[in-house]
Formats: sequence, structure tokens, C-alpha cells
Amino acid sequence: MATKSTTTKKVSNQGVPTSIEQTTFEKLSAINVNKFVEKKNNLTYLSWAFAWSETKKVCPDATYTIVKDEQGNPYVYDEMLGFMCETNVTIEGETLSMWLPVMDSKNQAMRKVPYSYTTRYGEKQVAGATSFDINKTLMRCLVKNLAMFGMGIYIYAGEDMPVTSTPSTPSAPSAPSKTKETETESKPKLDITNEKWSAMANFCVENKALGFKKLCDKVGAKYTLTAAAKNEIKNLIK
Repeated sequence: MATKSTTTKKVSNQGVPTSIEQTTFEKLSAINVNKFVEKKNNLTYLSWAFAWSETKKVCPDATYTIVKDEQGNPYVYDEMLGFMCETNVTIEGETLSMWLPVMDSKNQAMRKVPYSYTTRYGEKQVAGATSFDINKTLMRCLVKNLAMFGMGIYIYAGEDMPVTSTPSTPSAPSAPSKTKETETESKPKLDITNEKWSAMANFCVENKALGFKKLCDKVGAKYTLTAAAKNEIKNLIK
């Protein structure tokens, strides 16, 4: 689906663009949500109430729906994979979807009945999902859905602060291109003791379907991963 652009240009009497209105994504992604996040088990969560209220302030026409199955249940269920929740958010005529599995505090998929699994640390138990678990996942899914429009998206990207747009200025002569080796050296190291690790762990868990290699490639595009960080990513997506 092509992304709808809400950008409009103001043209001067000479026919030269003088300014550009911010798109919905630019407005929402510039909002600082740091005061409304909570950290649990190395993961960062944004309050759904704040995310929705701030979105409505900027985009009064915003609406969301919870996708239901044929029986009217607010989830789909597979005996092996567990529960999956899905939401749709519509802003200015554009609808984007998001889905999220129902997981326990160890980020293991929950099923209708309890089950166990084996790790190198021994056997672990996963409780059966309750209506509370499903409701919590639905609201987390909504928050992630809103991030697709820009609200708090920097949390998933591992940033500390939102990116704000600045007026365009004449471009300066381009500097000589960096070699791949120089770019690698300039990337900050990411370790499990790093202050950015919490947000990055959240990103890995939310996108565990990508698999270990692709996650490392995505994270490695911005950071130099330590061995400890790679091992922890493996543990997070098990």
C-alpha cells in the first residue's frame, strides 16, 4: 500500500516554494514520550493512554479498530503458535495494521493451556493466557500501531530522543565519502550494560520473527554489537 503524503507546499509570488507543512508522521514522531514510558524486563513500554491522547490532539480524526475472528473474538488462535492480536489505525484516510502475539513476562507465546519448554537453564513453564493477557496485548498492539504513524517510534529504533525536523538550508559541498572501515569504527558499541540496550531489546522482541541474523544486521547497521549483546539477542528471541 502506498503511503499517503500530506505534505503541501506554499509558493511565493515568484513561484518558488517557501515552506513545507509537516506531515502527520513528522508531527507525531517529534513528540517526546520519555516521561510516559515504563521499563520491565529490559523492555520499554509506552502508556497506551498517553499515546492515544497525544495522537488525538494532533490528529482529531484518528480512529482505531480491533480485528476480530469469525466468532467475534479479539484475536486469532493457533494450537501451536498461540494467540495473535491485530489492530487497525486510520489517520487522514490512511489505514495501517499491526499485530502482536500474546506473550508472558519471559516473552514466550501463551496458549489456551499451560505448557513447558526446555532451555539450557532447565525446564520452564508458560501459563495459559487469560482475558487480562489478551487485553494487555491489544493495547500494546495499538501503541505499536500508532508508532507506524510516528508516535514514539524512536523507542523501537533504540533512540533516546525524538527526531525533530529543521528548516532546509543550502547544501554544503559534500565531504569525501567514508570508507566502510571508517564507518564501522565510528559506530557506537552496543552492550547489555549500555543505556540504549533496553530500547533495543524491546525492538528485538517485537520483531523476533525476523530471526537472529536479520535482527543483528538491522541493529548492526547503527551499532557495533558486542558478543554479550549478540548472545542476549539470541536469548530474547527464543
